Amino acid sequence: MKRLIATSTLLLCIFTLFSFAKKRQHLPTEISIQTNMGEIVVLLYDETPKHRDNFIKMVKNHSYDSLLFHRVIQNFMIQGGDPDSKKALPGTMLGNGEMPGGRIPAEFSTRIIHKKGALAAARDNNPEMASSNCQFYIVQGRVFNEQQLHSMEQKRGTPYTAEQINTYKTIGGTPHLDMGYTVFGEVVKGLEVVDKIAAVARDANDRPNTDVRIISMRIIEPKKNKFFKNPAYIVPSSGH
Repeated sequence: MKRLIATSTLLLCIFTLFSFAKKRQHLPTEISIQTNMGEIVVLLYDETPKHRDNFIKMVKNHSYDSLLFHRVIQNFMIQGGDPDSKKALPGTMLGNGEMPGGRIPAEFSTRIIHKKGALAAARDNNPEMASSNCQFYIVQGRVFNEQQLHSMEQKRGTPYTAEQINTYKTIGGTPHLDMGYTVFGEVVKGLEVVDKIAAVARDANDRPNTDVRIISMRIIEPKKNKFFKNPAYIVPSSGH
């Protein structure tokens, strides 16, 4: 009987370790965004599966290739993904284009914030706050002090964690967008490219005077045995 119990315990331990190893080897998807101003690499959150899967589908279909970052505002964000931007003439106002299919249901989480480098979905003023199925933005933002953040907490309805407050105080972001737009990933390489794009000269509609074009997007094949702690749970105090 003792031998049977010992054998069962050993098998349970082996199964537990195997399961844990499999979980550790799960890697979030990373996407390379090649632009005419440099490369940006974004990581997609598993906590927002509808947005993650939609973005992956768009990348696999090459839907973003040759589109523009058609709206840029320094200290705020850069926005792209409008299919109408592919062959848009200079000065044309953009931002209303959509791909075939419906909106993506909102996927909000108080653990995920609009820190600098956040990848989020654009949307119109629909009451469900559902996202565009193609347009996205990357946050540049600015830093905020605690008094400003506590004021925004009241609008948000839930308090920020100490780590989230520290993130907004150090690397910055756009906290006024939290729980209003779905964040589904973040920049892990190329924040300097985001800064460069955000700083370009633009017209009255915030379209760059000189086109900032997405040359291509592709999925980066994950490296084996790499372990990445998902920043959706523990917001880092720096931009990687």
